[in-house]
Order: sequence, then structure tokens, then C-alpha cells
Amino acid sequence: MIVEGALFDIDGPRPGYARIEGGRVVETGLLGTDSTRGRVRRVRGIVTPRPVNGHTHLGDAISSREPPPVSFSELVAPPNGYKFRLLATASRAEKVRAMRGALARMRREGIAGTIDFREEGLAGVRALRRAAARSGLEVVILGRPVSPDRPRAEVDAILEIADGIGLSSAREEPAGVRRRVADACRARGKRYALHASEEIREDPAVYLEPTPDLVVHLTRAEPADIEQVAAAKVAIAACPRSNALFGRRPLLREMERAGAQMLLGTDNAMLLSPSVWSELEFAYVSSRAAGAPVSAPYLARAALVEPWRWLGREEEARIAAGSPARPLVHRLPPDDPAYQLVTRATEHLMLRPAASRASFAQDEVA
Repeated sequence: MIVEGALFDIDGPRPGYARIEGGRVVETGLLGTDSTRGRVRRVRGIVTPRPVNGHTHLGDAISSREPPPVSFSELVAPPNGYKFRLLATASRAEKVRAMRGALARMRREGIAGTIDFREEGLAGVRALRRAAARSGLEVVILGRPVSPDRPRAEVDAILEIADGIGLSSAREEPAGVRRRVADACRARGKRYALHASEEIREDPAVYLEPTPDLVVHLTRAEPADIEQVAAAKVAIAACPRSNALFGRRPLLREMERAGAQMLLGTDNAMLLSPSVWSELEFAYVSSRAAGAPVSAPYLARAALVEPWRWLGREEEARIAAGSPARPLVHRLPPDDPAYQLVTRATEHLMLRPAASRASFAQDEVA
């Protein structure tokens, strides 16, 4: 198949074509220069890498009802918030089934994988590994110990099967605990992440020490805080839809101006669908409604490029012959491709060329 129109990847948007065989790109170039001389099927559209959801909490997919009208803390704060009570009363089988459903939804939408903060300690990580097995998605699990003091033994046990640790926030975790967790992650070559400035503003000097690989939300941050995070080369996961439910918004324009590496996430599965495409459109529209517009290319990169860079797998974000990227074909007008992707992409306008099974999800853990 030849897709003629535009490409959008780590090298930015550009007119061109891509020839796809067996779910991989085997040829790209300027329009009208392909080697097939018209002997293969041709479609018009935009070719991109597959997106990665930059931040989820898939465990709470067990609830699809409208959450109660309570405060943010009463809804999601550990250990007694509404979410954690739901997790405590649901069986392992129920949670695995719910997480499988959320992953299946993402796969139908062409999403390659997700970076998930998984609560409930070692058992929570095992449950998500089981749900992710044979899902076709690449699931990066950042587990969280259940013991309040985060003992090294529990952290090490989680890191045996998880991809890192995702803590609640710096103000809920003493400095010594954060340092111990970060050191354990570094010793194993794994990721250390945490939420920051979500409910109240926190001092970047606190949550950036020790230096995390990822901070999530920053909805209460000030522009100078964003600049400090960007200068520290720490990635930010922004979740505009879930933030809006609590009357908050991430400073997307400030992130773009500061040159911050931003990943777009959908946050709690009990609140909203894990659709990156819905998140993109909302982020674009809401930034304009707030009088602080962010550019379409910056948002598109936050879904299609920056998560792969964060994972250290930049070639997965490149549409080129021989690239390991599994391309998506969007049946959209190729003019201004970033704008088309951010405002009009849906699963109903996509072709998903056949691809091999996910390549870096770990083996199923019983």
C-alpha cells in the first residue's frame, strides 16, 4: 500500500508518501517519486507513528459510573479515598477484567501502549501484567508500594517485575523515602516518577530532588516552576480532561514556551476513556478557551513522539524505511497535518496495517 499525502513523526510534518508492507514502512519519499509505478493500492492520508498514552491509572477502570460529588481528596487520595475503597472491595479477577477492557479500547484506537501508575503494591503490578498479556499493547508499569514507609524490600520486589515506581506526590512522601525509592530505581535502570503540584502548588526544589524521570500534572504550578522543570530535563505528563473535572488546567502554553518535554495522558480510567485522540482535541480546544493557546504540532508530538523519546526508543517515532515504527494511516486531508491529527483523528478514520505482537511488554506474571 502507498499512502500519499503527509508524514508526521519525530522529524516533524512534511508532504510525502510512505509505502507500507507487512505493517512496516519500506519506502518513503517526495510525492510522485515512489518506485512502484502505480502497481500497488494507493490511498490519501497522513502517516504517523502509533501514540503512547503518557499517564493512566487503569486499576480504577473497575468503575464506570459517574463518581460521587466529593472533593478531589475524597475521590482519589490514598489510602481512604473513594477510588481506593473501590480497589479494596473489588476482586483480583474483576480488576484484571476491567484493565483488559481498557487496554482493548486503546488497541482499537491504534494506541501502541501506556505508561501506568499502578497502585496496590506487588499484587497490583502482577494484576496489570496479567491483564496486559496478549493485549497487543506495550504497558510500562510504574508500581507503588503499599507500606507507608516504602521499605526497600517491598520496592525491590516490585521492581523485579515493574518498569519503575510511581509515587503519589512529594508532599506525601518524606525526602528520605523519595531518595530510597529513586536510588532503588536507578540501581536497576528503571524509572522513578511522581505527581506534583496537582492539588496545591509545590516547590520544584522539593519534587525535583531526587530528580525524577517524569512528573505528572503540574496544574497548580507557576510559569517559573515549568521553566525549572524544563531546565532540569524532566518530562511532564499532562492530563487536561481529568484536570478539568476539578476546575484545573495544565499550563500547556508555558510548557511549550519553556521547551518542556510533554507527554499527553488520560489519567484515571474511572473518570474518562483512555482515548489519546479525545485528549488531543480537548487539549487544543481548552487551551484556546483559556486564552492560552498551544500549537497543534506541540500537542501532536506529546502523543506520537515524546513518549517514545522518553522510553529511549526514538526510532519508534520515525516514519522511514527500516524503522521499527508500526505506522497508523489517518484518512484525513494531508494539508496542515498536525492540525488534522489534533482536531479530527478518530479510530473510524484510521487504517492499522497488520503488525507483530508488542515487543517490550514483559511476560505474563501469574
